[in-house]
Amino acid sequence: MELNVLAIVVSAIVPLIIGSIWYNPKVLGTPWMKASGMTEEKIKTGNIAVIFGVTLVLSFMLAFTVNGMVIHQVAAQQLAFSNPDAESFKAFMAEFGNVHRSYGHGALHGAIGALFFVLPVLGINALFERKGYKYILINVGYWVVTLAVMGAILCGWK
Repeated sequence: MELNVLAIVVSAIVPLIIGSIWYNPKVLGTPWMKASGMTEEKIKTGNIAVIFGVTLVLSFMLAFTVNGMVIHQVAAQQLAFSNPDAESFKAFMAEFGNVHRSYGHGALHGAIGALFFVLPVLGINALFERKGYKYILINVGYWVVTLAVMGAILCGWK
């Protein structure tokens, strides 16, 4: 099973695309700014090239991680890494092949990953930062949608 580099590249762009919609002032940008304490003046102070460049690098890292999370065959491949010619690995792949390799399955696992990983991490940070539930819901909602789309692309695009 080969790594789908094109799917990784496309899914790495997803956080930027969904973020531009999700955090748009006409969608959830205004409530997010209020909940996070962000101001228009503060937004204008950032170096946008650095912000988007680092975001893209981090998104590639995330895409590689989500790939292993949504494609079950990757775990079997990792187990057989030292011996990809092992009969047990060949038998596993012969029996299960592309089972659960669909857009829907990838979206489900992406959303589950967001709920069981992103929610606790962002929730804990938000509690200590004294942010409200709206802040948590807006940001976690973004990640549920984003990781679901990334998971769908990575798992379904064979």
